[in-house]
Amino acid sequence: MKRFFTLLFILFYVFSPLICFADTLRGGVNEDDELQNQESKLFTGEVDYLEKKEVINMTVSQVLDGSYSFEGDEFFAKVTSDVVGENGVIIPKGTVAHGFIKEASEAKRLGRDGYLELSFDYLITPDGREIPIEGKMSTKLHPIKAATKIVATDVGYTAAGGVIGGLMSAQLLGIEAAIASQGYTVAGGAALGSMAGLGLALYRKGKNVLISPGDEIKVKIITDVALPVYKDDALKKEEILCDDIKVRIANILYEKDPFGEVNTLTLSLSIANMSEYTFSGMDMTLVNDYNVSFNPSVFGDTKLLFSQIRPGDRFAGKISFAVNNVKDTFWLCIYDKKSKETIVKISLDNAYKNVSDDTKKRNSKLKKVKKNFYKENDDFDNI
Repeated sequence: MKRFFTLLFILFYVFSPLICFADTLRGGVNEDDELQNQESKLFTGEVDYLEKKEVINMTVSQVLDGSYSFEGDEFFAKVTSDVVGENGVIIPKGTVAHGFIKEASEAKRLGRDGYLELSFDYLITPDGREIPIEGKMSTKLHPIKAATKIVATDVGYTAAGGVIGGLMSAQLLGIEAAIASQGYTVAGGAALGSMAGLGLALYRKGKNVLISPGDEIKVKIITDVALPVYKDDALKKEEILCDDIKVRIANILYEKDPFGEVNTLTLSLSIANMSEYTFSGMDMTLVNDYNVSFNPSVFGDTKLLFSQIRPGDRFAGKISFAVNNVKDTFWLCIYDKKSKETIVKISLDNAYKNVSDDTKKRNSKLKKVKKNFYKENDDFDNI
């Protein structure tokens, strides 16, 4: 009996690790299979390259101010348009980028402008993948350009001071004095004015840099990165569809508001209401990916805004929405008046893929892009 239990113990001691290893291996295989299935749903199987010197358009999620930000401060930005390789999309719109401030400088005397230098080290895609990258963006001018700009501005101050000084001397001392002195009074006034203008030029401060959410920045990639190509279906946003309410977004235009800011989205819609609901444009909103709602604008086409779409009605028209950033991700939502529940939720990103190339080019030209991100001067900046 003792020999039997001894043999049983030896067998258990020897084979139990193998059993555990088999379970572990089986679990690993299942996880690998699940990962492969997920990848097969997302990607085509092809690989493309995010190439060195390629530029990605992004917008920051927080204010970056050259006069208050510090070296090492972290921030996040969001990719505002798909990055397309030779075989398809490799970085989808909405991908989050992690960045940090490499260098920051506030404005200084002698007309020297402030600047920000940003670095980016990885991306987080909508499907949760983390991609290491090396990217950079800077508002700092090339030293020659910066010096040329300062000299040109200082010359302007000096010349303006000379003109003002000459005119003031002519007014104060009179034309007769200028003639009698053979113009020396005017020349003296001009010289004094030029000196004053030069003094102001030397004393003046440059401009500070301010990058705000909604401002589009261009991030340059400095290394090659191999990336899988997404399937078209994998990039479609989730929607809430209703069989009895057919909504088609035929066109999406970026437009300026009455103040000249490009912050208006105008949608061309066709609606077939075969449901029991009655709704109007007032029951529609745009919702972004942070669940912030934007109501229709009264500055656009108001026909749909005040029309009642009853059961059995068909309608085609336009509706405009004032938003923070036209490049954000939005859904058009229609609500039930009584329950306030969402009946229909249509993705603008999905619809934008079917917009004509001419419209996309027009929107791209109209889109506001800052070149230097200089902050508006404050009255106290030069004190």
